[in-house]
Formats: sequence, C-alpha cells, structure tokens
Amino acid sequence: MGGFDHETAGTLTDSGADSDVVLPDGTTPLLRAVDLGSPAPVGAVLGKDPRLRIAEAERKRLLDLARDWYETGEAEELRRRTGASGPATRRLVKDDEYTDIEEVSLGGLTVRAGHSGVLTDLERAFGLLLPVAELVARAVPHPGEVHANWSTVSYALAFRKSPQAWSDLAALRHHPAPVHRRLLASVLWSRHFQANHHVRPDTAQDVGFLAQWALDEPDGEVLARVLDVYTEYDHPDQEAMGFHYADHPDRRVRREVPYCLIRTPRSESAATLLALARDPDSGVRYVVAQVLAHQRDLTPATRESLLTLLRDPDPDVRRRAAASLSGSHDRTAAVMDALAALLDEEDQNLRLEAAYALAVRNGPRTDGAYEQVGPLGPGFEHDHRVSAHWHYKARNRPDRT
Repeated sequence: MGGFDHETAGTLTDSGADSDVVLPDGTTPLLRAVDLGSPAPVGAVLGKDPRLRIAEAERKRLLDLARDWYETGEAEELRRRTGASGPATRRLVKDDEYTDIEEVSLGGLTVRAGHSGVLTDLERAFGLLLPVAELVARAVPHPGEVHANWSTVSYALAFRKSPQAWSDLAALRHHPAPVHRRLLASVLWSRHFQANHHVRPDTAQDVGFLAQWALDEPDGEVLARVLDVYTEYDHPDQEAMGFHYADHPDRRVRREVPYCLIRTPRSESAATLLALARDPDSGVRYVVAQVLAHQRDLTPATRESLLTLLRDPDPDVRRRAAASLSGSHDRTAAVMDALAALLDEEDQNLRLEAAYALAVRNGPRTDGAYEQVGPLGPGFEHDHRVSAHWHYKARNRPDRT
C-alpha cells in the first residue's frame, strides 16, 4: 500500500486482494497502511474478521506500530526516520468523504496524523476494551466533528455496551471542560446512528438523558450539539424545548429550535417559526425555510413564513425558501405569483425552482419557464428539477390528449 487512496484499497480488498500477504520487505499492505497514519485506508484494507484472521503476533505488531507513532508524534518520528531537522509541513486534507486529517511532511516523507484514530480502530477490531477515559484523552486534542481522530473515538465509544462504560460516559455530562461534553454528544449521535442501522437496540434511555441534559447545559456550542442529537428522536417534550430556547442568545442554539417544532403544527409552534423567520441570523432563517419543507400542505402561517423568506436578503435563504415552496402542494395565488416572479431573477437556481414548480403543477407556462432558465452547466444531469420538465412533456404529449 503506497498511498492514501482508500477507495481503490477498499475495492481491491473487496475483490479478494490479500491485505495480509507478506511483501519482500517483510511488511504487509495492512502494516503499510497503519504506518501511513490514515484511518480511511486502514479501515479499507482491514478486511473481514481481523480478530480471527490475523495471528496474535501480527496483531501485536500492528498495534505497536500505531501506538509508537501516536506516542512519539508524527513530526518527531519523521525526524527520527529521515534525520531532517526543522519544522514539519502540515496541511489539512480529506481522509474520506466525511472526515479530515492533517498531512505531515518532513525530509521527503509524508504521513497523516491519524495514528491515534488508527490505534483506536485496531483495538476495536481486535476486541480490546480500553478504559473510557483513555479513549477520551485521545479525542479531546482534536475537537471537531469531522476530525478523523475525534470521529473514530466517538464511534468506538458508541459500541461500548457495559453498564460501567455507560456510567463513565454519562459522567462526561458534568465534566468542567466543554470539549468533553461535546464528545459525549458525538458518542450519543453515533449510538443513535447505530440503533437506526440495527447494530444495537439498547439506546432507549438516550433520549431522556438528552432531554434532561439540554435543560441545564450552560455552553452554547455544546447545547446546540445536544439539541442536534435530541431532535433525531421523537420525544413528547420537544415542542416545549423549542419554546424554551427560541430566544436563546447563541445563534447556534436557535438554529436547532425549528427542528423541535416541525412535528407539531399547532398555532403556537407556527407563530414561533414565523418569528424565527425574521431572526437576525441568516443561518436560523435558513433552517426555518428548510424545515417548512416538511409541511407539504401549507398553513396560512407557514405560507406567510415562506413568502417572507423568499424575499430574504441572503441568497441561500431565498434558494431554500424557493425549494420549500416549489415542493409544496400549495397552489394559492400568492404562492403562484411569488414563484412566477422568480423567473425574472438573476440567480439561475431560483429560476429553475420556479420552472420546477410550474412543471409539477402542470402549469401551461412550463415550457417557457424552462427556456427562461437557460442552459445548465455540469452537475444538473440528475437534478429532479430538470427531470420534472421531461415528465411534464411526457404527460402533455399530443397523443395523450
């Protein structure tokens, strides 16, 4: 394994390539992947049943290599291997589709600073259960949801099922450092993800835990993350939670409030959403426009909110409001006029939303609307708004009248 291409490595492994084959220098493709410090390629070549497939001595060699890199540090190990002095060059790169990692270069060699995550992944694959505190210590120097070392720890901790592990995790809720509490929220998100994919059925307690935590979390960033996980569940107190935090001073918290209200179309919830549609933060207004897409049959208050957002000064908010309106079942004159007006916008995406709205409503101006959209560049080949025009023309062929 000579590079960081995890997709090719995964394809080769899935096709039967032997990641345990001993190479002329005594290494294996898996060992080389561990040496490079990129969790994604290691996961790609780890293969099935590594605990059973790989001999104990080789498992130890893999673990020792990852641990040596982690404890020594990538820059220092590169100095030892190359004899080079001076600072290493670092840059942030994508490790896989969902995570980032630092790439470290010195003396002509390049590795990635993911040996902490590699070690954690190997331990989990080999059935080694380290203390929760030790895994937490590996994650907190990398506080970012998309950092590979952070995500591997949160994922590994989410698999822990013993009462002691849950007790140790739950205790993080009261840790004085916000980063520890953020990690707990990430672990709870991973537990929910695993439950949705039938990996584990024992997470029923989590939503009540999150509901209690959300009421007393003092840090805005952590609270926003807690609410983000909490609203993944159905819980009877979500509407009350939304009302409680609708005017929170931290905009990150207010951005989570609309998700608390989308399942409750009562007038008080609609009024709160309407107020948030005028929030000073464009991110809050964007989320309101997004969640209102869940209501295909618009109430008068929902319609008013979306029409307000369609005039928003932020172009992203306007695009999201247009998408929610065009995807609704609403055919009132106010909505049709607002959508038709988008055909005169400079923003091609807004014009495309208007044309799409006419197509799905079988409007007679559909062909002309798509002409006003103009030529579309690469990336629109599979866009549902483009295919809607094809369906419109198929429905209205002369031989079908």
